[in-house]
Amino acid sequence: MQLTFLLHENEAKYRQIYAHIKQLIETKMIHENEKLPSIRALAENLHVSRNTTLLAYELLLAEGYIRTEPKKGYYVNHLEPLYLQQAAPIKQTVPRETAPDVINFRLGAVDAQHFPLKKWRQLSNALLKEANAYTYGENFGEPPLKEQLAHYLMQARGMHVMPEQIIIGSSTQQLLLHISFLLKESFSSIIVEDPGYTGVREVFTLQQFQLEAITVTESGIQLDELAQKNSALIYVTPSHHYPLGTALSISERLQLIQWAYNVDGYILEDDYDSEYRYAQKTLPALASLDQARIVYFGTFSKAFLPGIRLAYMVLPAPLLTRFKQTFQHVEHNASLLHQLTMAEFMRSGEWERHIKRMRMIYKKKMNVLTGALLHHFGEQIDVIGTKAGLYLLIRVHTKQTEAQLIEKAHSKQVNVYETSSLFFGTNQTKPHLLLGFANLTEAQLKEGVARLKVAWGDIF
Repeated sequence: MQLTFLLHENEAKYRQIYAHIKQLIETKMIHENEKLPSIRALAENLHVSRNTTLLAYELLLAEGYIRTEPKKGYYVNHLEPLYLQQAAPIKQTVPRETAPDVINFRLGAVDAQHFPLKKWRQLSNALLKEANAYTYGENFGEPPLKEQLAHYLMQARGMHVMPEQIIIGSSTQQLLLHISFLLKESFSSIIVEDPGYTGVREVFTLQQFQLEAITVTESGIQLDELAQKNSALIYVTPSHHYPLGTALSISERLQLIQWAYNVDGYILEDDYDSEYRYAQKTLPALASLDQARIVYFGTFSKAFLPGIRLAYMVLPAPLLTRFKQTFQHVEHNASLLHQLTMAEFMRSGEWERHIKRMRMIYKKKMNVLTGALLHHFGEQIDVIGTKAGLYLLIRVHTKQTEAQLIEKAHSKQVNVYETSSLFFGTNQTKPHLLLGFANLTEAQLKEGVARLKVAWGDIF
């Protein structure tokens, strides 16, 4: 028997070989007790190493699709007909070189070209020689990372915190899930921004909080609405509102803190991308003014790498004691190796250099995207949130719906993103779309906007 099929570069070759043979067996293209090619013959036929075909056969052996007979080779096993009827066809992955030329203004991505891969790999490899890299680690986060974070928060966010106040987790959502579990012992409802991040609303709903909306406009959060609310908890993004890009003034910050004292409540401050402000100096955190009533959240997902899955939370003393008592036997899911590597990355000064470098790069991309949008669309759109962050919000002056605009963009191989799900109680009067720019080149940004002009040319 000779097996021949194409292999592509965007998936491990042994996994592709395994999947193809598995499909041939499940669809009875290769029959029961039929002999398979030898490891050497299959490797030569597919132009891969013998180790690659060996790994594929070992997977098939482990799952019972084939068997080995001493001095004879590999043979197909008998499989139950019911199992074969349920077997789903394999989805073919499109090789990268033939993938459509899509320009994706996706959010939640960072610039891959300037990621400090060499330095990160060097630090990570060095840590694998340390004994503590081979343990489960500390329940609430690694002390070296907490120490570096305490120093960073003082220098960059104006916060004076002890390392013991910091809790490490895998994401802001995961940390919110834990702290809201604790808070629901004393509180039954929470105020959330409208529009605002749907992910936190889902967390609070999961914890059975009643949600109250507070309006946010391009001029900021409407704090006068607090007097009509029943909740004593509020979740806010005060340094860079998502998605409108506004920031609370010092007077508004003091007003919000005074409200928390008046109602004997807490403010949950999500400081998700404060590192990237372009029009002015980075604002101090809300928690720098008063920590007693504020739970502070930060993340490495926006400033560094989403896939690193590292976030942190700073708790005031009363909540800290209760949190550690409640979750002392619950393991968090933040990688020990990533924590230790990030601690060394910060200690060595690489973190500060990375932020400075990326701030300049992202500022230039922000300006390129803003300029292209204004050049092609002029007064047909409003560009919102140009002072900070890794995305822009555009309001399109058209009678077309958000969904129609997205579909028209897709027709020109451009991905833009909806905002309707971010609105909780208020309604949009015009369609708003989000455009992330972090992982696109300047040429791609210009080309993407030019395609949008063609896609939307007849809507105004």
